[in-house]
Amino acid sequence: MNKPLVGAFLAALLLGAGAAPVAQAAPAPQPQTREAAPQADPAAKAVTFAGTVALSNCSGSVVRSPDAAPTDPALVLSNGHCLESGFPGPGEVVVDQPSSRTFTLLNASGSGVGTLKASKVAYGTMTDTDLSLYETTSTYQQIEDSYGIQALELETAHPTAGTAITVASGYWKRTYSCDIDGFVHQLKEGRWTWKDSVRYTPECRTIGGTSGSPVIDDATGKVVAVNNTGNESGQECTDNNPCEVDENGEVTVREGINYAQQTYTMVPCIGAGSKIDLDREGCALPKP
Repeated sequence: MNKPLVGAFLAALLLGAGAAPVAQAAPAPQPQTREAAPQADPAAKAVTFAGTVALSNCSGSVVRSPDAAPTDPALVLSNGHCLESGFPGPGEVVVDQPSSRTFTLLNASGSGVGTLKASKVAYGTMTDTDLSLYETTSTYQQIEDSYGIQALELETAHPTAGTAITVASGYWKRTYSCDIDGFVHQLKEGRWTWKDSVRYTPECRTIGGTSGSPVIDDATGKVVAVNNTGNESGQECTDNNPCEVDENGEVTVREGINYAQQTYTMVPCIGAGSKIDLDREGCALPKP
């Protein structure tokens, strides 16, 4: 995983302010800059930090389904391995678990403008995917009225290879720009297996603390995935060194390549009032 951190203070104490996260000796890589695409969509807006959040150990974002009402409780998206209760085991699914976790809400420039508070972990797992959804005590309308920030919309369709994307880390206040290189039948890391994962092109050199960052389609501004892991040292299928397994069982290791988990699959699971309903039509998220 793009390891969750024990807190910004400890990272700064051990490595110096602005240095790489715990367990990385080299300085944190700077965001990658993509050359302008020759056929860029003139209507596309530049991706900013607006709507992203910083957790105590990870990144995240305020997200909504296309059908969300302004009065619905706002949802915060991050990784399952970023849960305050620790990594869910294989096959474990967390639903409606009380939480008082807080999130620092960022504006477009990456400045913290307020604090959101969770009421519960609405959903969390590391089985088939690696995601968590927190329900907050604020509605989408209250966040917009108080801070002028709208939630990021979740894409409802499977993304496509070659799509220009930005990984926006609220923890580090950094962005990483690259393309979707392709999709992985199974991504195995230690005890966990994820399905149909997004593989980045090499320019997205995400690091510890970027876990849970939204992966945003540059053309639409919608969230297509959630950043979660990368192969750090070329090992095969070990912790922090995921491997790719194709339909025939062939294993491929791509040292230095990073990955994300698609989010369109969870949209059918979000019902009225931001409630997670795993029995809704089209919902394919793992159940407890």
